[in-house]
Amino acid sequence: MHWTEMDRDELERQLSPSRWSHRMSADDVVKAHANALKEGTERARALAQTLLNVPYGEGDGEKLDVYIPRTDSLDVPLVIYIHGGYWQFLSKEESGFMAVPLVDKGVVVVAVGYDIAPKGNMDLMVSQVRRSVVSVVQQYSHISGLYLCGHSAGAHLAAMVLSTDWSQYSIAPQIKGAFLVSGLYDLLPIQSTYINEPLKMTEEVAIRNSPSTLVPQLKLSSSSCHVVVAVAENDSQEFRKQSQEYYKALEASGLNVTMEDVPNTDHFNIIEQLVDGDYHLTKLLLKMMGRS
Repeated sequence: MHWTEMDRDELERQLSPSRWSHRMSADDVVKAHANALKEGTERARALAQTLLNVPYGEGDGEKLDVYIPRTDSLDVPLVIYIHGGYWQFLSKEESGFMAVPLVDKGVVVVAVGYDIAPKGNMDLMVSQVRRSVVSVVQQYSHISGLYLCGHSAGAHLAAMVLSTDWSQYSIAPQIKGAFLVSGLYDLLPIQSTYINEPLKMTEEVAIRNSPSTLVPQLKLSSSSCHVVVAVAENDSQEFRKQSQEYYKALEASGLNVTMEDVPNTDHFNIIEQLVDGDYHLTKLLLKMMGRS
């Protein structure tokens, strides 16, 4: 069913990932998710050399954390992780978990902070993540490859980074690969739900920040990027549909795109398991970076 045909209750159910987990209740799965990410990030901070709270802009919230492998090689891949939380929860403080398996393989991980709502609005958040990528490229010019990974709202923001007109920036980052995990690529359905209360998006803001409308720009800016669109078996129909439709739109544009429908996962553990080197998506990411 198209979202315009759903009543508000059904639309909000479709857009509430915690109500679709088969592992635990909605409240419990959200709590467990925050705990898993925090615990993974603590492990990463113990394992890696870290540079915390590195500014990428003037704003208080415009900071990132860098997880550095213990290697003498300068020629290392770097992955930027953009956290989820519906643009209104979580932070970079829970976003270093994927460094646990990656720093062992000589990969630098950068966790980006941005101003979540109500402090930040959608235009600001999109601008912040774009500027964070430019800043990382300027600070780490020697890396062998730049990769992006985003989860949920972070997958939306990562897709917006891929769809940037870089002519307005001092540099055009060459992103080799992107993992878009359980994301939303059309923001219009959100506009009429509780999720939009702190975001206060108008229809115009929702449209101009929808990656689904920006595929031609992505083709111009990121034609050499291998995009992986990943979705959980137990994501809601709306989340699954948005991933499938975005994948098809990229594929129809002739882009290098892969769809990963990850079995036995829900919206939360599809990303939590990136703390594990043997997890399917971790292995895929390492293979993409030539680090498997």
